[in-house]
Amino acid sequence: MQTIFVQVKCELGQAYQVAQSLVDVDGVSEVYSISGPYDLLAKCYVGDGEDVGHFVNQRLQVLAGIRDTQTIIAFNAFS
Repeated sequence: MQTIFVQVKCELGQAYQVAQSLVDVDGVSEVYSISGPYDLLAKCYVGDGEDVGHFVNQRLQVLAGIRDTQTIIAFNAFS
């Protein structure tokens, strides 16, 4: 399993709807509202044989209300 974090920028007024849509996506573990240039942070688990780019492009970026994303791939968990 690969762990990725996806920062999500939403259309104005859409953060709560987008958060609920993200939670419903298979592979999304947690969704947080955050401060800064992005509105939400989604923690996702992608199967070892699954392409991270396809996961983000085909499962997340297609959701209504998402304007932009930035993906961070985690290498190790220390806790």
